[in-house]
Amino acid sequence: MNMDEQLAKEAVAGDEQAFLQILKNYKVNLYKTALSYLRNEHEAIEAVQEVTYRAYKNLPKLREPAFFKTWLLRIMINYCNDQLKKKKRVVYDDDLLSGHGVEERYRDVEMDEALQLLDERSREIITLKYFHGLKIREIAAVFDCPEGTVKTWLHKALKLLREQLEEKGGEDHGREIG
Repeated sequence: MNMDEQLAKEAVAGDEQAFLQILKNYKVNLYKTALSYLRNEHEAIEAVQEVTYRAYKNLPKLREPAFFKTWLLRIMINYCNDQLKKKKRVVYDDDLLSGHGVEERYRDVEMDEALQLLDERSREIITLKYFHGLKIREIAAVFDCPEGTVKTWLHKALKLLREQLEEKGGEDHGREIG
């Protein structure tokens, strides 16, 4: 059992310090997830705060402490999707893109736009796999489905993403994915 699993078990058992420590370990992942969905620094920070509250409130419902990280990310993804449904639009924040060169910014925006055109599940799977480095097994735990199903969904999602990128900017972008 690794340190995070131990902290998760202690947190589920009611240890508030363990909960705060494990949340501290994952706050960057939560923030990056929120930022990738919401495209706004302030909204991402607010999302982390809201997800922290929701996780604390629902901690007794966590069935498997070993999947604490995926459980947290699932809460964040659900929260972000709810926020996007309320807004019905995607906001691109220039501050987010300012750290890159022009060509990199263009590619980032192109990738973001292509991701936003995918269905919700495809976007979530790609985000979890490539932006958070989750393994197929962990993604299967998030979606509560077999690993083979996740592999199929991932394959279809990557195919759709390639098609979107090829439509936007030529075939050279499509080969960079998966």
